[in-house]
Amino acid sequence: MEKELKIALSHLDKGGVILYPTDTVWGLGCDATKEHAVDKIYEIKRRKASKSLIILVDSFEMLQEYVSIIPEEVKRVLSNTIKPTTIIYRNPIGLASNVVAIDTSIAIRIVQDEFCQSLIKKFGKPIVSTSANISGEGTPRSFKEIDPSILDAVDYVVNLRHDEVTKGSSRLIKILDDGTTETLRD
Repeated sequence: MEKELKIALSHLDKGGVILYPTDTVWGLGCDATKEHAVDKIYEIKRRKASKSLIILVDSFEMLQEYVSIIPEEVKRVLSNTIKPTTIIYRNPIGLASNVVAIDTSIAIRIVQDEFCQSLIKKFGKPIVSTSANISGEGTPRSFKEIDPSILDAVDYVVNLRHDEVTKGSSRLIKILDDGTTETLRD
């Protein structure tokens, strides 16, 4: 795993796009603070830039660096969940503008996967995580289902867990204006 971390980090540092296993699905990832890197993801996915992306952080402490308000209810949800849970926050700080939705929201997950946690911790910044598919097509449940055009377009394919079937999408929760939450996907 250390070798894969080192190679993936070198590509992230250069603004590259990696294909990597996450705690949910195979993802396309890049530095979530660099607009040109995020643009590459939209290009690879053939996705409109108006559709937002998810970012991953390695810890609650890193999350606090990129969002200004974390309601108490969200803290409770995050401390009591074992299922990968993505939360939609408002008005993020320090992220590439093209990773943030038009309504100034951003979906962020504290990743539970060992490889992803190590990668993000060593990188020191959040990374984008979006399913490794062409926009509008189904999400691949395994590495072998990933479209060859995606494999050709990324800068690096992480050589881990190619034989595993992924767990699928995360729980998705939105923070409402009053600080309460609404589950959009469970």
